[in-house]
Amino acid sequence: MKLFFSYLRQKRTILLLLLLCDTIFLFTFFLYSLPLSAVLYPCLLCSLVFLLAFFLSYARMLRRHRALQKIIRSCTEPIPRLPAPQTIEEGDLCAAFEALSASFSENRRLQETQRRDMVDYYTLWVHQIKTPIASMHLQLQGQDSRLCRALQGDLFRIEQYVEMVLTYLRLDTRETDYVFRPCDIDALTRQCIKKFSAEFIRRGLALEYTPCPLSVVTDEKWLAFVIEQLLSNALKYTKAGTITVAILPQEKLIIRDTGIGIAPQDLPRIFENGFTGFNGRTDKKASGIGLYLSKRILDNLGCKIEVLSALGKGTEVSIDLSKPKTLHE
Repeated sequence: MKLFFSYLRQKRTILLLLLLCDTIFLFTFFLYSLPLSAVLYPCLLCSLVFLLAFFLSYARMLRRHRALQKIIRSCTEPIPRLPAPQTIEEGDLCAAFEALSASFSENRRLQETQRRDMVDYYTLWVHQIKTPIASMHLQLQGQDSRLCRALQGDLFRIEQYVEMVLTYLRLDTRETDYVFRPCDIDALTRQCIKKFSAEFIRRGLALEYTPCPLSVVTDEKWLAFVIEQLLSNALKYTKAGTITVAILPQEKLIIRDTGIGIAPQDLPRIFENGFTGFNGRTDKKASGIGLYLSKRILDNLGCKIEVLSALGKGTEVSIDLSKPKTLHE
């Protein structure tokens, strides 16, 4: 109905002209004292013809409007062919749209090419920098001095940051390789914990692990990245005490620490890109993208994440694996 009244306003000049013509005819016949029936019937007949033409024009406009709305709703790719123009003005508008569509397509192609080149460059950089890191690991093996343990810890963190950069770049690319298949969560969690074993020893933290036989359909590589990020955060913000990892029969993975906790005002924003909050201001090493990437990946995997925390008492992160889905389902 709103569209109909808008169309009436658009055609108000023609309607006013028709009304004016009818009024002139009626006034002229009235001045000459002619019978009004002689002009009333022709005026009514002309009005009916005009109304019929008006509604046919409205129906044609409505079909074109719906076709354009459908194009607009699906306008993630270049604009498809528009309905044939009926007037010179519509032809000019169609030409403008097609020019904008061509420009949009070209800009998008260039952006995609630039992004792909950037991802390729940083991917190559990551693989190249892993070589000297592996070499340094080999040189430090078998040495158990305090300095060597500290260097091993620094190298481990460098590896994590390098992997985080690569994940950040690959997350939104079309080449993101999600492979969904049955995954043993217990084996995957043990593998992630083993990767951090040296950090647990170096920091003197206790680990409590509660296993449970659980298999879900998910992407093992991407889920492992999330678990490693959560373990890294737990280690980073726990100075003393225990880190608890538990797999529940309800298809949940729990990671709980006795660290510094998260301020209540920061909790609603912890998944924002680059947000570090109060803890980030005290720990200058915080990047603010670990939890952001974890949330994005879990959304793509069809899993939910929930964080409970109390300042000065610790943090509990829960991953709900009960409803995995395929990517972009």
